[in-house]
Amino acid sequence: MSYELVVGLEVHCQLNTSSKAFCSCSTEFGKPANTNVCPVCLALPGALPVLNQRVVEDAVKLGLATGCTVAPRSVLARKNYFYPDLPKGYQISQFEEPICQEGMITVDAGDGARDVRLIRIHIEEDAGKSIHDIGDDTYIDANRCGVPLLEIVSYPDIRSATEASAYLQKLRQIVKYLGISDGNMEEGSLRCDANVSVRKTGDQEYGTRTEIKNMNSFKSVEKAIEYEAARHVGVLESGGSIVQETRLWDADRQETRSMRGKEFSHDYRYFPDPDLVPVCVDDDMLERLRKELPEFPEARAARFVVQYGIPAYDAGVLTAEREIADYFEETASLCEDGKSASNWVMGEVMRTLKEKYIPVVSFTVSPSRLASLIGLIASGAISTTIAKQVFETMQETDDEPQLIVEREGLSQVSDTGAIERVVDEIVAANPAQVEQYRSGKTRVFGFFVGQCMKAMKGKANPSVVNEILRRKLDA
Repeated sequence: MSYELVVGLEVHCQLNTSSKAFCSCSTEFGKPANTNVCPVCLALPGALPVLNQRVVEDAVKLGLATGCTVAPRSVLARKNYFYPDLPKGYQISQFEEPICQEGMITVDAGDGARDVRLIRIHIEEDAGKSIHDIGDDTYIDANRCGVPLLEIVSYPDIRSATEASAYLQKLRQIVKYLGISDGNMEEGSLRCDANVSVRKTGDQEYGTRTEIKNMNSFKSVEKAIEYEAARHVGVLESGGSIVQETRLWDADRQETRSMRGKEFSHDYRYFPDPDLVPVCVDDDMLERLRKELPEFPEARAARFVVQYGIPAYDAGVLTAEREIADYFEETASLCEDGKSASNWVMGEVMRTLKEKYIPVVSFTVSPSRLASLIGLIASGAISTTIAKQVFETMQETDDEPQLIVEREGLSQVSDTGAIERVVDEIVAANPAQVEQYRSGKTRVFGFFVGQCMKAMKGKANPSVVNEILRRKLDA
């Protein structure tokens, strides 16, 4: 019997505001425990929350970017539960009247584009952190209390583990393009809970679902969903029934484990927070925020193809990250050679960023200096081989590439006399390869080019080398 997987995701996205959702405490990550706190965070008697306007604006931007209906009036509510790391005994969240509803995210997991509908996007504050690895006691760090989150809840429209990962990556790309979050799953800026169920193929009713928590990477989301789906099928095939519960993903054992019974919304006893007024979004605010939306990847990639004459594949790679797209566009505009800029950014720049684990905003080679380097190649001043050598030096100094070339004597040699002497030496020293070439094995030509460039330390003009070599070998 075949089964169909049904998945809905609940994603918590931590906003990159400098202050918390309902007070002015810093949100800086990694500070000593219980230093980013105040009477509001710690729920001291008489302390009153004040909503951070930036949180509202970020929520609206995400709603607009995903095609949601933005509510002109939404309500902040108290979600009541009792954990040691929740000083108030409740979380400020939204329930019956969220700020955004009924949106959509289009994903492609390799088998064509599909739309995943969004039920809602709502504002929420984070809880604190329980620390269990110091001796036998449990400690509480309240630094995270009140850090602003957006919760994005999808319909159960996802049909595979890879599609769930693709949805999550697409959402991460959107929040990063908007500039509202760094989307870092490892540091908890993007946290995902998966509601998983299976049903017999062709059935319309959903099966009993379980919720999986503690997934901190795209790969762990895929593996956890695949494991849980297989577990559901195994239980059903053996005549058992699925218990609705919350399960924990154990990355070490590569399995889910029962954590607790699944809560229902009525368990949280939601009610409007009496200390906070409703959130109002008027038409002027909506229009202002709509104008602040960036050009998103699909549209930007299509424009790059037309404006800079690069292949669609290149455009897709370059627009995957907003900062990379910005870097490429500035480089291409300055050097007026889109394809060369694309080759360099996708090649040397992205390779270096990956090797050194640094973001492009911290990269020492600015777009203007890279454009100058590309200009030197186009003018024939240096070869591509030498340019890569100059590029390495540029990462260690602020000097312009022209200065580096002059200082280190790297200018390209186009003197036909000097090149011809080297060619003659290489041809004379390799009679066997000459015979191969003249007998029709022309692929050996690359060997001669390499030997000539090596002899001239990469400084020979490749086109001149090719011309002289062909003349000599074809003689």
